[in-house]
Amino acid sequence: MTRTRWLKLAIFPACLVPLGLLVWKAATANLGANPIEAITHSTGDWTLRFLLVTLAITPLRKLTGQLWLIGLRRMIGLFAFFYGSLHFLTYIWLDQAFSVHSMAKDVYKRPFITLGFTAFVLLIPLAMTSTRKMIQRLGGPRWQWLHRLIYVSATVAIVHFTWALKKDHHRPIEYGIVLGVLLGYRVVVWAVPVVASKRRRAAAIANAAGD
Repeated sequence: MTRTRWLKLAIFPACLVPLGLLVWKAATANLGANPIEAITHSTGDWTLRFLLVTLAITPLRKLTGQLWLIGLRRMIGLFAFFYGSLHFLTYIWLDQAFSVHSMAKDVYKRPFITLGFTAFVLLIPLAMTSTRKMIQRLGGPRWQWLHRLIYVSATVAIVHFTWALKKDHHRPIEYGIVLGVLLGYRVVVWAVPVVASKRRRAAAIANAAGD
């Protein structure tokens, strides 16, 4: 069995620990004075954490040269979608009891709900196209462009989290800093070859003009 498979066997149950702790707290009535709020915050936090870990895998792989890390990205990304689904389900079921009228009023009064819904919807096509067969059907370039929606989803999710809190914004700020670093790394990686290519062209034109 390869290293990646061993790691997946270890990481998979580890990713379920937050859910297990949440279930345990619910079963033992240790969710505090507002259980629904506690579940909402926990599932939302873990959605963001898994999104950021997913985004961190590619830079970590490139910086360390550990190619096997890429094998973990799909599983971590699907766990982000899993916790995002629990977060969404908590809202429409436990909080709103599937009342469309109540949800419509809530969306109107609290715009951050719309942002949260948008962030979740953007993850759906990513989860649906995470298999190797879908990569083959879409083709590598189109699949990569589609999966860049994770950048938008993570950004919108952090804004959603920030707007949802009336005070004490240190956690969304921390998440925003981490996301900024991860996106900044990608911008640098993209920009360096482009700038180098332009410089080579300019040098070639200058040499041609000198001749």
